Amino acid sequence: MKEVLDFLNKNRVYYLATAEGDQPRVRPIGFVMEWGGKLAFCTSNQKAMCKQLAANPKAEIACCDGEGNTLRIYGKAVFVTSAESQKKALEIMPNLGGMYSVGDGIFEVYCLDEAKAVFSNMKGERREVTL
Repeated sequence: MKEVLDFLNKNRVYYLATAEGDQPRVRPIGFVMEWGGKLAFCTSNQKAMCKQLAANPKAEIACCDGEGNTLRIYGKAVFVTSAESQKKALEIMPNLGGMYSVGDGIFEVYCLDEAKAVFSNMKGERREVTL
């Protein structure tokens, strides 16, 4: 878990893929934390991304560093929104407070369940980690 969190936090922007019907959708995200032993992310329930995850929880995240090392994470989104998870997210990234607050009715926190992380590089080396 630590290795995955470190890679994401070091590279700060990663891309979340969801599905809208048969159309893939990809967008940049930049928040991650550990919650209940799982990777957790946040969004607004007003965004299409949240609605897509609710309709089809399968998701994948991709990130790369400046040296050609990549990280892909895949799993199923499970919403874990609570006052506690929202408070922790705001502590980790205070800038979220400009958009969200605890109990505001739009701030959602979700974890990736049944998640696997795949580290790879330009040499074709690959290593999978169960999260």
